[in-house]
Amino acid sequence: MNIHEYQAKAILSGFDVPVPRGMPAFSVEEAEKAAAQLGGPVWVVKAQIHAGGRGKAGGVKVVKSLADVRKEAGRILGSVLVTHQTGAHGKQVNRLYIEDGCAIAHEFYLSMLIDRARSRVAIVVSTEGGMDIEEVARAQPQKILTITVDPATNICPHHVRRVAAALGLDGELQKQMSHLLSRLYAAFTEKDMSLLEINPLVVTRDNKLVCLDAKVGFDDNALYRHQDIAALRDVTEEDEKEIEASKYDLNYVALDGAIGCMVNGAGLAMATMDIIKLYGAEPANFLDVGGSATKEKVAAAFKIITSDAKVKGILVNIFGGIMRCDVIAEGVVAAVKEVGLRVPLVVRLEGTNVEKGKDIIAKSNLNVTSADDLDDAAQKVVKAVKDAA
Repeated sequence: MNIHEYQAKAILSGFDVPVPRGMPAFSVEEAEKAAAQLGGPVWVVKAQIHAGGRGKAGGVKVVKSLADVRKEAGRILGSVLVTHQTGAHGKQVNRLYIEDGCAIAHEFYLSMLIDRARSRVAIVVSTEGGMDIEEVARAQPQKILTITVDPATNICPHHVRRVAAALGLDGELQKQMSHLLSRLYAAFTEKDMSLLEINPLVVTRDNKLVCLDAKVGFDDNALYRHQDIAALRDVTEEDEKEIEASKYDLNYVALDGAIGCMVNGAGLAMATMDIIKLYGAEPANFLDVGGSATKEKVAAAFKIITSDAKVKGILVNIFGGIMRCDVIAEGVVAAVKEVGLRVPLVVRLEGTNVEKGKDIIAKSNLNVTSADDLDDAAQKVVKAVKDAA
C-alpha cells in the first residue's frame, strides 16, 4: 500500500526524522490558510498523487506570496498530471501539500528497501539527488552505493561512515547522518515498510540534513498490525479493478495489454504473460486466483477481467494441484452466464479433476476454445485477438 507525501512525512516526523513544516489542503481556501499559518516567506505548493515526476509535470511550485499560493493551488487542484509513472492517462490531483520553502545547498538520494535475496534491508544512496534514480543507474552506475543491514545488528557506525563517505559528508553532517539513518531504519522496520525513498535528501544552507520529499510503501501482508497505516489508504489513487480484486483476496495488477489472464499461481501467471508476449501480444493484467479459490472467487476474477475495456481476448490457464479444475470451470461458466462473453476465450486446464472441468465447459454451450497446453493456448488466444481486430 502506498501513501501520500504528507502522510509519509507525518510518520517520519514521529520517528524524529527532520522534515520541513507543512500542512495538507483539499481546497484553494485551505491551501491559502495553511500558507498563512506556516508564515512564509517562501512556500512550496505540491500536488499529492501516488506517482513520481510531479515537479517535471508542473505539480510542484515554489511561490513567495499568499496570492501566488492561491493561484498555484487553483491551477494544480483538480488538474490531471501526466508523469513517467502515471502513464498517458495521468492522475487527477485531489490533495495538495503546502510546505515551508527550503534553502538548498546540496541534493542527495537515499532509499531503503527489502533485499529479498539476502533477507536484509538495503540502503541505496547517491550524490545525484532530485533525478530519476533509474536513469542514474543506467548512465552513471558508479554514483550509486548500495549497502545492506544485518537485522541482528541494525544500523552500525560502519554503515554511517560508508554513506557519509559516498555523499562527501564529514564532521557535523556525519553526526546528523548517524541520527538520520538510525531513525529511518527504525521507521522502516517498525512500520513494515517495503519502500522508503527520500529524493531529494538535502543539505540546507545552514548545514542541516532535511528530508525534502518522502515516498513510502508498506507490505500489504503486515497491514493487520498497523490499523493506523491502513486508515491512510486513498482508494482514489488506485485502479478500480485492483480495489475490487482486493475484496476477494485476489492478486491482481492492471497492465496495458489486450489479453486478460486468469491463472493459479504467481509463477505460472508470470510464465503465461511471458508466452503471450513471445507470440506478439501484451497481457492486460496479472491475475493469480490462488490455490484455494472458490467458485465465487473465480467468478469475481472473471468479471474483473471482462470489466476492462482494453481486454480483447481472455486466457484461462489452470494447472490444478490444490486448485481443482472443476471449480475453475464452474466459476468461469457462472461468470460468463451473468456478464456475457464479448471477446474470444481460450481455456487450458490440467491437473486435479481436469476431465470434470472440461466436461463442465463442454456442456455449457459457451463459445470457448480449449487448448492442450500453455503453448497451444497462447497461440490460440493471440491469433483470435488478431483475427478479430
